[in-house]
Amino acid sequence: MTSRLLMSYDAQAKRAGVPAREAEDVVGSTRATAILDHDDPLVGAVARRVLSEATPRDALRTAHRLIARDVRPVYSVEDRRRVSRTLRLGRGSCSQRMAALEAVARAVRVRTRVRGLLVDGTFWYPRFPRLKPFVPEQVLLAWPEFRISGAWVPIGELFDAPEPGGFANKGGETLFDAVARTGVRWDTCGTAPGTACDLSAQVVADLGHFDDRDDLFARHGQTLCWTARTLTEPVLGRWSAGASRTAA
Repeated sequence: MTSRLLMSYDAQAKRAGVPAREAEDVVGSTRATAILDHDDPLVGAVARRVLSEATPRDALRTAHRLIARDVRPVYSVEDRRRVSRTLRLGRGSCSQRMAALEAVARAVRVRTRVRGLLVDGTFWYPRFPRLKPFVPEQVLLAWPEFRISGAWVPIGELFDAPEPGGFANKGGETLFDAVARTGVRWDTCGTAPGTACDLSAQVVADLGHFDDRDDLFARHGQTLCWTARTLTEPVLGRWSAGASRTAA
């Protein structure tokens, strides 16, 4: 049985009354936000390292590799942490590392938006086999999308020719790292057999698209309540997810 005690009751109440926006109505942005603070010098430094790439997609792939190499994966639960702080600490959760990629994208004038997904908490059981009773029943995931060549490209489709095969959500590979190896999708529509990792069975609810993750979390809250985040962040924020680093 998964835990409801750690979840934000305010967030659960919000979710019941917030209608999802149609994807075509969400245009995204390149502006800096409280989370995506790409006006910070640390974010700007990463952006400058990818500006010489031939295409925006190439720039984002390179940025992904830099973040995967330089930001150690941990289980931090503060989804609203500023990207600049994540880079300064040199460690971050999947959500925080994806936010870093979004911030760099905006810094190089690539519009971003996010899709809000409620994912079954059992998806994280392999990472916490002895702590299953404390895993939240649902986990709120901000899944980034990037406007490239007139189309929205989810982070799971950013890399070409992915390896077939699934993502077990355990061991050294995290979700952020997995997208560079295998296409990751949260729905089956348009997925050719054997070409992507289909995680649609893990989705409890699709909350729709948002111009930025700040808006998503403002409307729906974070996965854990404030008390749970305050008590667990000092430990989980340093607990390594064990991903191996690769050369950029």
